[in-house]
Amino acid sequence: MIAGHRVTDIHVHIQPWEMHPPHVQHTMESGRADLSRIREFMESPKAFLGFLDECGIDRVGLINYVAPDVMGFTAEVNDWCARYASAAPDRLIAFGSVNPRFTKDPAGETRRVLDLGIRALKIHPPHQLFAVNDYRTGGPGAGIGEVFRVAEERDVPLMIHTGTSVFPGARNAYADPMPADDIGVDFPKLRVILAHAGRPLYGDTALFLVRRHPNFFLDLSGIPPKRLFQYVPRLAEIADRCLWGSDWPSPGVTDVRKNVDEFLSLELPDAARRAILWDNAARLF
Repeated sequence: MIAGHRVTDIHVHIQPWEMHPPHVQHTMESGRADLSRIREFMESPKAFLGFLDECGIDRVGLINYVAPDVMGFTAEVNDWCARYASAAPDRLIAFGSVNPRFTKDPAGETRRVLDLGIRALKIHPPHQLFAVNDYRTGGPGAGIGEVFRVAEERDVPLMIHTGTSVFPGARNAYADPMPADDIGVDFPKLRVILAHAGRPLYGDTALFLVRRHPNFFLDLSGIPPKRLFQYVPRLAEIADRCLWGSDWPSPGVTDVRKNVDEFLSLELPDAARRAILWDNAARLF
């Protein structure tokens, strides 16, 4: 708890470090003085939970996804994340993934992943190298529609990375969130979280999608809190559809607690702060 507020950070990258190829490790390491501690957290849920206690964070989303081309993550990342989160399932929300480019049975793999204890699915188009509406166009991720169908049937939230990526090999042609509009039309009961609110190029599109589709939410991670009104100028108006997240320890995100403190310094109604930091995530998870 921070300043009387319970906090869910829905977007934290606790991942199997050894799966990263050297160039990804180099990008993650750049400019960080706390790398050894981060590595410890990735190996020890107990150590990470202690860190969350230090920061005043109640719960976190552990973001993992299958992207062997760009990030090195194979399907085993789902098993790893489910095991890690099992140390404290009330505080660690396991996000996993099915990449239809690497399975002949997307629906079956989705069921397998969810049965492991994965509580939400993550799609990262620039890293997984397909568009989220490939099920309509016949693109490289055409099987993704089967994943969405199972997620909707099982009432499992879906997070989609929206916006650009700095990692080598990322394909930012897939960064535009507008293809997710098809998901809202074709899978209207599926709860969709637009990670990073489209930053830095697609904020208006992300806002349009949230206003159009009642089951869409914005994840505010990766945006410096002092610049939130620049990227989401109508934040107070849509506070009931926004989730707090840090994107820690991604490049440029150095301090989980400082980010929350800076967010609390913004001129927002207290009800909006509560909704973003806790209430909205509590409704989803």
